[in-house]
Amino acid sequence: MVASDLDRTLIYSAPALGLTMPDAEAPRLLCVETYEHKPLSYMTETAAGLLAELAGRTTFVPTTTRTAEQYRRIHLPGPAPEFAICANGGRLLVHGEPDPDWQRTVAERLASQCAPLDEVRAHLVRTADPAWLLKERVAEDLFAYLVVERPLLPGTWVRDLTGWAGERGWTVSLQGRKIYAVPGPLTKSAAVAEVARRTGASVVLAAGDSLLDADLLLAADRGWRPGHGELADSGWHAPHVTALDERGVAAGEEITRAFLRAAADPGDGRTPAPGAAAVGG
Repeated sequence: MVASDLDRTLIYSAPALGLTMPDAEAPRLLCVETYEHKPLSYMTETAAGLLAELAGRTTFVPTTTRTAEQYRRIHLPGPAPEFAICANGGRLLVHGEPDPDWQRTVAERLASQCAPLDEVRAHLVRTADPAWLLKERVAEDLFAYLVVERPLLPGTWVRDLTGWAGERGWTVSLQGRKIYAVPGPLTKSAAVAEVARRTGASVVLAAGDSLLDADLLLAADRGWRPGHGELADSGWHAPHVTALDERGVAAGEEITRAFLRAAADPGDGRTPAPGAAAVGG
């Protein structure tokens, strides 16, 4: 089973492509998402071919912080995934539709383990400065995020928010221009464990670039992170997670290539992760 983050892991917006080579040497790109009638996200054509092959060989599970609506804008190569994880684990899509049993399970966990969304959202709105705040949003009635002018964001604001949120059972992640406030129990790894249980998967491979992907990578049998993103910037590492040198869309291509190699021989060089048995079901 392969569970991978999407944005800045497998797919990339134009500003995130990281095309540092001369234009004549740039890879051919495939658009995999449009928004408001304009192209938005891309993979290299090579990565697209590798992903289609991977999806035909394994249970491939897109695992994203996007809402279900945002996820449905993406058209990945290969067969449509039977399972997809959205809203950072808050929504489990089965054949494209939200699974009501998982939704109830998530709601019960959040109600019993962390402060309510309304309290956190009110704090975000109250403390954010209109000088750098562009948008404030709630995703799937599960978590909140801000879109900000990153250059104007005070250096201590995210740190202060992280401390405040942590006391209330929430986590904070800064990804590009977005600041996410997410309940602690709302994790990608919990949803991946549920899919592994349903499918009987004995090995889980994973990839991700942000702090919201750390639990996913830790719970997997093997993992990969690109050379960009929160995890790379913070120096995050784990024995069974490969830190790639590649950045931008080249990292997405290398991740799909690594998935295919590992799927062909999952025991090759594998270092079991703490908690991997639980994820594998």
